[in-house]
Amino acid sequence: MNKDFHYYGTYSAAILAGYTHEEALRIAGSAFFVDLCTKPILSSVGAPVEAATTMLAMEMADTGSDPISQQDVSRIWASFHFLPGDLYSERKGCGKRYMQRYHLICRPNGDLLVDTVSQVKGKDLEATGLAMHVLADTWAHQYFAGTPSRVINDTNYHFYEILPDGSERPVKFGSNPAATDDPEKGTYINSIRQSRETSVMNLGHGRAGHLPDYSFMRYKYMPAWADYEEVLKDNPSDFMHAYCQMIYALKFLKGEGGVFKKDTYDTQAVEPYRERIEEILLKRQIDACADWKEFGESLSGQEVPDFEISEYQEAYRQAPEEEKDNTPMGRFILAALSQKSMVTNRVYKSGNLLLGVTSDYKKWGTKGIKAYMKLMEAMQKGETS
Repeated sequence: MNKDFHYYGTYSAAILAGYTHEEALRIAGSAFFVDLCTKPILSSVGAPVEAATTMLAMEMADTGSDPISQQDVSRIWASFHFLPGDLYSERKGCGKRYMQRYHLICRPNGDLLVDTVSQVKGKDLEATGLAMHVLADTWAHQYFAGTPSRVINDTNYHFYEILPDGSERPVKFGSNPAATDDPEKGTYINSIRQSRETSVMNLGHGRAGHLPDYSFMRYKYMPAWADYEEVLKDNPSDFMHAYCQMIYALKFLKGEGGVFKKDTYDTQAVEPYRERIEEILLKRQIDACADWKEFGESLSGQEVPDFEISEYQEAYRQAPEEEKDNTPMGRFILAALSQKSMVTNRVYKSGNLLLGVTSDYKKWGTKGIKAYMKLMEAMQKGETS
């Protein structure tokens, strides 16, 4: 998903869930910041780089093939953009190395989603926004994994777009970074084919380009992990499910309901606006910001300003050391560290080492984990848990 859904779409979902304009802006800003928070951004303000939630292209290009580098990449992408759907699914006749990658395939309504949402209840709105980004991406990014893997993430010649009239046409992929996607011509940009299993070109949905992030897109392809059986991806339906589930999750985090449940959606809140939302989702455009912005403003009656990353950075940079954790960026950092540590720990406990070796912070404290001192300090202050 892109800025249109993560920022403006999340804002409108928060309004429908009963949050005020100011609260919705904080949630939406945090949800979008997940796609901006890189190590260079954090370094520029003296913040811990371990809280990075995404990577620049040049960082990806410099990623090594050694296990440590691969684990660092996978911790970021699996924790925030490709949340694993089932760490314990069974598949006959497969070796451990393959199964570790297979278990990281992103799918909605997994146990880790329950953990992601449940752990931020009672926390700051920035934690709520971060969780909404992760939730939404489980729908857009399903069938891909947040670890470099050709066997999981690669695509082949059998890749067809399903057009609005029901007809099909082959997708024309190219790898020229200077080019742009053209939905009318059916030409899209993807990552360069690499035969090496752990090449970063085989990370996430790079081989499928930005198609998973466009709400209007319907396509089918034959991934190796599905034994080359055809897999259908219906983005308009998936994005609507994500939107309704976000509203349900936001109401839960606001205090409604005792337990966050899988496969539960607030369709009632959406119903009066379903036609307008579907119109936005189905419109063949690669940037739907203007439409989502207009819809959100029609709900709240307030102007939704563009997200200014410089305001996040400056507030954090100018704050006294003891107050940095109470800035929007500081609260986001604590939420990011908590989310990454939770996902990494769950994956490690499942017997999967692709995200590295971890220990239980609540049980063992800072033992051997200096990088997470900020998270531990916040836990001791009672700012997070």
